[in-house]
Amino acid sequence: MIRRDVLEQLPVRTALPALRGALDGRGAAVLCAPPGTGKTTLVPLELAGLAGEGPRRRVLVAEPRRIAARAAARRMAWLLGEKVGDRVGFTVRGERRAGPRTAVEVVTTGVLLQRLQRDPELVGVDVVVLDECHERHLDADTSAAFLLDVRETLRPELRLVAASATTDAEGWAGLLGGPEGAAPVVEAAGVSHPVGVVWAPPERPVKPAHGMRVDPALLAHVAAVVRRALREQAGDVLCFLPGVGEIGRVAGELAGVDAEVLQVHGRAPAEVQDAVLAGGDGRRRVVLATSVAESSLTVPGVRVVVDSGLARVPRTDHARGLSALTTVRASRAAGRQRAGRAGREAPGVVYRCWSEGEDGRLPAFPDPEIKVADLTAFALQAACWGDPAASGLALLDAPPAGALAAAREVLTAIGAVDGAGRVTARGARMARLGLHPRLARALLDGAPEVGVRRAAEVVALLSEEPPRAYGDDLAAAWRTARRGGDAYAARWRQEARRLASAAGEPRAGAGAGVEAGAMDGAESDAHAEVAEVTEAQARSDAQAAPAAPAAPAAPAAPASSDAPVAGADAGGRARSGVGAEGGSGEGGSGRAGRSRGRAAAGGDDAVAGLIAALAFPERVARARGAGSYLMASGTGAELAGAGSAGQRAGWGRGPGASGGGAGSGLRDAGWLAVAVADRPVAAVSARVRLAAVIDEETACAAARALYASGDEVRWSDGDVVARSVTRLGAIELVSRPLSAPDPGLVRDAVVSGLRKEGPGLLRWAPAAVSLRQRMGFLHRELGEPWPDVSDAALLERAEEWLGVELGRARRRADLARVDAGQALSRLLPWATGDAARFDELAPERIEVPSGSRVRVDYDGEQPVLAVKLQELFGLQESPRVAGGRVAVLVHLLSPAGRPAAVTADLASFWRDGYRSVRAELRGRYPKHPWPEDPSAAEPTRHTSARLKRG
Repeated sequence: MIRRDVLEQLPVRTALPALRGALDGRGAAVLCAPPGTGKTTLVPLELAGLAGEGPRRRVLVAEPRRIAARAAARRMAWLLGEKVGDRVGFTVRGERRAGPRTAVEVVTTGVLLQRLQRDPELVGVDVVVLDECHERHLDADTSAAFLLDVRETLRPELRLVAASATTDAEGWAGLLGGPEGAAPVVEAAGVSHPVGVVWAPPERPVKPAHGMRVDPALLAHVAAVVRRALREQAGDVLCFLPGVGEIGRVAGELAGVDAEVLQVHGRAPAEVQDAVLAGGDGRRRVVLATSVAESSLTVPGVRVVVDSGLARVPRTDHARGLSALTTVRASRAAGRQRAGRAGREAPGVVYRCWSEGEDGRLPAFPDPEIKVADLTAFALQAACWGDPAASGLALLDAPPAGALAAAREVLTAIGAVDGAGRVTARGARMARLGLHPRLARALLDGAPEVGVRRAAEVVALLSEEPPRAYGDDLAAAWRTARRGGDAYAARWRQEARRLASAAGEPRAGAGAGVEAGAMDGAESDAHAEVAEVTEAQARSDAQAAPAAPAAPAAPAAPASSDAPVAGADAGGRARSGVGAEGGSGEGGSGRAGRSRGRAAAGGDDAVAGLIAALAFPERVARARGAGSYLMASGTGAELAGAGSAGQRAGWGRGPGASGGGAGSGLRDAGWLAVAVADRPVAAVSARVRLAAVIDEETACAAARALYASGDEVRWSDGDVVARSVTRLGAIELVSRPLSAPDPGLVRDAVVSGLRKEGPGLLRWAPAAVSLRQRMGFLHRELGEPWPDVSDAALLERAEEWLGVELGRARRRADLARVDAGQALSRLLPWATGDAARFDELAPERIEVPSGSRVRVDYDGEQPVLAVKLQELFGLQESPRVAGGRVAVLVHLLSPAGRPAAVTADLASFWRDGYRSVRAELRGRYPKHPWPEDPSAAEPTRHTSARLKRG
């Protein structure tokens, strides 16, 4: 029985006529409705004709999270008085509850993408609702772009609704409207349950969050605010925290409170999530939740929200190839969404754990994921859609060019796209797996080597990082998941079954009907068969699982770089050979064959290591002592418990962390395949969060594209180093000195060293320094053709003025013998003839009236002539240089050579300044001539007595 009394009370009902009119007229609309109005539940039912008198339509509702998709479907089914799976169903990764009568199906945006790739026309679907579009998840933005493309080219009758409580309505309206102009924006008024704001900042400053770390002092403060809210307010409390670890810590801080403490996050079991959303039994509840509770969910009984003000979002360090979640300040839009949870059913209160002054400095909206996240999966989706550059997609924000280029490099390396960026058959198969392309590559290339089941189990571990309590050893975490009875282990088994089926040999008629993340009826029996085999084997393995073995000794370095490469034929089947970076090659012998044999016949460590190395070849890492490693990418890495740079940067263990210290099976490993790593702020090295022990042969086979052998001549530690080197990316495997290096390489290394350390490597005699200063003076005053002789300019033209010397130099000592002055003179403008006037324009010395030739100092802004005052008697004007354009600054000295006066206008000095200087110096130096009229006196370097003797 339809619960019409509830449906009639939903405020969004008043906006339905306008929404229907907009869809009938333009086929697209933006729906802005506050939390609690029914936009997620009533609108799809009305559009499908299930709650009103309208025509019957099939409606697809896309939610950004699994928990929201399940909750929305259950709520709509309840409103219709039915069970989920009848006229209202849902599909999320690993779970599908829908049938032939289903008119409203709620899916995650990831599932929607898979459907669009398999069936671009969305046959049978009449309306698509993109819910919570303000969150700007990458899958949601991509889905919107694909849907707009479908409307424009295939199905103009397909109707689109972008729905949210807080969003950039104008931006979405312009996007959905296309060339015809902005789509209509329909606004629904919400229930006016007021929500009061209590500002509750910490009494003492706390450290800002960075990486995955949150100051424990802030978490303790959040727990204290929850206790305060329980004392001051009535009703249940909903507390927003950034992640599972923080939820666990705050739950511990709340031990003993007179309330039931519940935890809601994406990893929580479905039954726990359902229990929270079903409401309490009369006892007060404290619900600790991540941002999954921000939207699309109503937690019954909540009257109070405690907001930590933090959120966890994906970020990519493209320079280091590291992708990880990081903790940031939540946006003001997110704050409004969170506060709205307190006013869904009655007046409420939000306690914000920051000051009112800070609130105005928060970002207005969250960063679009397309701007900050790893774009490899997006690039593969775009290539499968037929637009590798994503230039034809209607996106609110264009993908950053650098990030997209990096993503295409990865896809090319794993054989998912060709040189032009077009998707290959192998890439299309990867996309259908519903995995990140790196993990899809590891599954496809690893399955033939270690078996489909084992490869699928390890990839399932990597697709959703295990809880920190599982530790940082991937093989040990694998064994824990097999034995585990927790929610993560249950999800892991389900995902492993799905991947094992998806990666198996294609059956006749299969493939097109299997959706990544869901099992349709026709496929369920086959999936169940695989599930039984997988679970039985998992139980057997768990019983026989040995302790993690010590790291194997590193074998001798390989002698060549012809390791086989796993590829794919036209049908997308992986060929033999341990998968490296290409899409072609032959296997079965050599280093890769031996590595493959060990992995196939070996235990968990060998299998886990190979799969992780195939997924992240640039992260294979060799030990360099004390828990420190160097990855092939060139980034340093440290185990979390190694106690060096990581701890000095303040990483700590964090909530629920299990470090890689003395108890870790990774600590003594010579080589690691790093699966998960992040680099905290201010840390030099990345922190290893999950890795597997491997050996050198496995590393070289998996990362074959990074394997190179050849001569290296470079500037290192202040000199030329010439060696024959075999390396795996930045990891040096073998090196030996070169007795006769290539002269061209030596010259390049010398030039590199000169540019790195500067012209000071050369011999700068006083004459050379003077020459450079004079040339610099003329360039400054006269410009061309006089050359710039600054450090930067000289290094830029090093080949031009040091060509001969660079050709003879073999080491630093050779540069130290180069006469810089002789070489520098080559830059004088000889070709134009101006060099002949160099001594005239910038004379090294100037002859003064006494006959002395005095050196001019060109080091400052103005040339300086330092000369004894008596030697200038009779000189009427100051000397000038640069063709008379610049007056020399004269430093007049006493007979003892001490400064007496400074002037650039000698005539003025004789007239006005000389008398006072004469009076002072006459008493000090009575034996020297001090005439009353210096302009007419005889210049001299001598005393009065000497002048009389002639």
